[in-house]
Amino acid sequence: MHRASGMPFPGRKGEFAIKTVGLTRKFGRLIAVDHLNLAIPYGRIFGLLGANGAGKTTLIKMLTTLLAPTSGNAEVGGFGIIEFPAEVRRRIGYVPQLLSADGVLTGYENLRLSAKLYGLPRSERRVRIGEALNFMGLTESAQQLVKTYSGGMIRRLELAQAMLHRPAILFLDEPTIGLDPMARHAVWGLLRELRRDYGMTVLITTHDMEEAEALCDELAILHTGRIAVEGKPSELRSRLGADASMDDVFAHYAGGGIYDGGRFSDIAQARRTAQRLG
Repeated sequence: MHRASGMPFPGRKGEFAIKTVGLTRKFGRLIAVDHLNLAIPYGRIFGLLGANGAGKTTLIKMLTTLLAPTSGNAEVGGFGIIEFPAEVRRRIGYVPQLLSADGVLTGYENLRLSAKLYGLPRSERRVRIGEALNFMGLTESAQQLVKTYSGGMIRRLELAQAMLHRPAILFLDEPTIGLDPMARHAVWGLLRELRRDYGMTVLITTHDMEEAEALCDELAILHTGRIAVEGKPSELRSRLGADASMDDVFAHYAGGGIYDGGRFSDIAQARRTAQRLG
């Protein structure tokens, strides 16, 4: 897989790629995201971790302008998600956890459809599609139906779709879920290339602690809609002791308890960690 020539990404606007100030979302009496303050510099791979119901998906939906906040605000790519949603959408790519590629179309046809949806000029579509296929290593399989692709190939195609309009910021929801180890590591490599070659900022949600440590420059763990802890993976482990793992970090900060919605498995893991680490 190689970098395509002549494929610049948008210029940076503002100090941070993503910045939230008191960002809050309520659903009736439930506070899904609670006055969240977060600042992610450009060019980082940032991980967002948390148990189910911690607020990750709600936060992603607000940052991608799919859901309006109840209060507070955020800037993505230097533009406010409330004031300038169209400008935000022009600067982001989004790969959801659920399958987004159409299996009855070829890889090339999926990309051509995405190019039309992004409003790319007809004169540029073929070149950009070719560049995206080349970067993702899918040129030879471009004319095959997507239903014949492996899981790793589908994920690469979805990444190609998300980068067609050259976004500055890429949002990925569980990018390697269900992939075998080889495909998972291949996706990691692609994300590192996007960050290294283009300076792209990547925000991922994940439950894979190996992925969080191997891929993310920094991460935040959400618990009941708030940031429980934030920092580099190595720093978070060191806070719990020399023998602490990322599983220990997750259990310590996101395990929950009887009165705040923690699941039995989370609580059991947290207690085992506390006993081992003293």
